[in-house]
Amino acid sequence: MRTALLLTAAALALTACGHKADNNAATDSNLTMSDNMTVAENESTDNAAMQSAGAANVSSADFVKNAALSDMYEITSSKLAATNATSADLKKFAAQMIAAHTATTAGLKAAIAKDGVKDMPPKMLDAEHQALIDALKATKGAEFDTLYKSQQTDAHNKALALMQGYATSGDQPALKAFASDTAPKVKSHLDMLTSM
Repeated sequence: MRTALLLTAAALALTACGHKADNNAATDSNLTMSDNMTVAENESTDNAAMQSAGAANVSSADFVKNAALSDMYEITSSKLAATNATSADLKKFAAQMIAAHTATTAGLKAAIAKDGVKDMPPKMLDAEHQALIDALKATKGAEFDTLYKSQQTDAHNKALALMQGYATSGDQPALKAFASDTAPKVKSHLDMLTSM
């Protein structure tokens, strides 16, 4: 609709200046732009729906596993950053992540106990998260800072989707409450990263 108004205004402006606007070209352009906008809007809606559906279908076992792995990764990577980062802001962020994710680990364990969930969190990092730690260990200086910040952004985006998805459609009340309480904290961590 906006495109049609803009094209109409442009055609009127050209006509007012003494130029002839090709109405067929404007109409064809309007249809093409309108069709492209509809396709883009549909793709955006489909992508959002797929992300929402993917996060919404997390079982309590998968939620426990992924939340625990996220916390373990955050704590381990942030301990590395506390000593290896060159940026004072990243070192401060790392200290906050160690404290925050130690607290969320305790909250997750309490929610598991309250719900009587049989699935326990893993005790070690999986191969994917260990590879991220190994990559951090292999870097130094400014390269470490860049990699740590990038990994943190990715990890927090995934954690936020996990928390929001389970908070919306989880099947265990204490875990669901934990996810709901944790999501804004994860979002604040992302905000911190963005401001650096």
